[in-house]
Amino acid sequence: MDTTNGTLDEALERLHTTGPEFHGFLSNHGPMAVEALVRRGQARTVHGWVDRYVTKLEDVPSPQSPVTDANWQQALGDPRRVTDWTTYMRNQVAERPWREVLAEWWPRLLPGIAGAATHPVIRVGHAVRTLLEEGEEEPRIAELAHALGYWAARHTTLPVTVRPTGTASPADALAALPHVTNQRVGVLEGVAQLSRTEGWLAAAEAVNTPEAPDAARVQLAALVRAATHRYLDYGHGDAVLLVHAATAPNAVLRTLPALPPELWAASLGAAWAASAAITSVYTPDEPLPPLRAGKLTPEEVFAQATEHGDEHAIKFTDTALDIDSWTPDGDDRALAAALRSQELIRRVE
Repeated sequence: MDTTNGTLDEALERLHTTGPEFHGFLSNHGPMAVEALVRRGQARTVHGWVDRYVTKLEDVPSPQSPVTDANWQQALGDPRRVTDWTTYMRNQVAERPWREVLAEWWPRLLPGIAGAATHPVIRVGHAVRTLLEEGEEEPRIAELAHALGYWAARHTTLPVTVRPTGTASPADALAALPHVTNQRVGVLEGVAQLSRTEGWLAAAEAVNTPEAPDAARVQLAALVRAATHRYLDYGHGDAVLLVHAATAPNAVLRTLPALPPELWAASLGAAWAASAAITSVYTPDEPLPPLRAGKLTPEEVFAQATEHGDEHAIKFTDTALDIDSWTPDGDDRALAAALRSQELIRRVE
C-alpha cells in the first residue's frame, strides 16, 4: 500500500467533513472504499471517486449534548448523538494511544455489531488495517474515532442471543441456516424475524467457535471464506446486503491483531451471529448458474471493481483478494464471487 503521496490522508480529511449517513439511513462508505482503493494500487483513482461520491453525502449532523465518561451508557445506540459520539472518541484518541481506546471500547460495542447493517464495524476494520500496517498519521487515527463513534451511535443488538456450542464448520453451518419468511425488507425488519424462524437458533448455535485465540482466528478466517464463496451462488438474494455477510467478519479479522487475545473468541462469536443473521435474511432458496468468466489475476479483478465504481463491489472485491492471498495457489472461487458482485450490483455511471 503506497500512501507516501498522502492520497489516503487527503481523502479521509475530505470525507470527515461529511456525515456518516445520508438519505436518512444509508451509510457513508467513502472512508472504507478509499482505503481499499489505495491499498490495492488504485490511488490515482481516489480523488475522482471521492469527487463523484461526495455529491450525495450530507453535512455533519449538529451536536446534541456531549457524551462523557459518566453518561455514555445512556447515549449508546442513539443515532441522534452521532456527532457527540465522534467528538467523544476523537478526544479519547487524542488523550490515549488508539490501541488502548480500541481495547476498552471493543467489548462494549461488540454486542451491537448489527447496528447500521454492520457498516460501523466494517469501517473500524478498514481504519485498523491502515493503522497497523501503514502508520499512525493523524487522519487515520481520526478515522478510527469516526468509526467508533458511528458504531456507538448505531449500536444495535440482535433480537436473539446466539451461544454457539456445536462442531459444524462455518461453511456447513451457513448452508444449514433456515431463511426468514419475508426477505423483501430492511435489515432491522429482517433480523426481527429470526426469533420466530423455526430452527434458526439451533442452526446458528451448531457452528464451532473455539475459545483458544489462535483457533478462533482460524475459524474467523474460515467464516470469511465461506460467506464469500456463498455469494457466488446466492448473491442475487440481495446483491448489496449479502456482501456484508463476508465483509463484516473480515473487518473483525483485520482488527484482531490490535486487540488483546482474550477478546478474540468473543469477536468470533459476534461476527458469526451477524453473518448468520444476514445470510438467513437475504439468501434465496435457489442458486445461480455457474459464472462463466475467464481466469483473471487478483489485480485485474480489483481493477474491474475500480472501474465498476460501486463502493460495495470495491469492498467485497477487497475481501476476496484477502482470501485469495491466504493460500499459495490463490482462491479462484473467491475471485469469481468478486466478479459476481460486479455483475449483480449496479455499476456507477
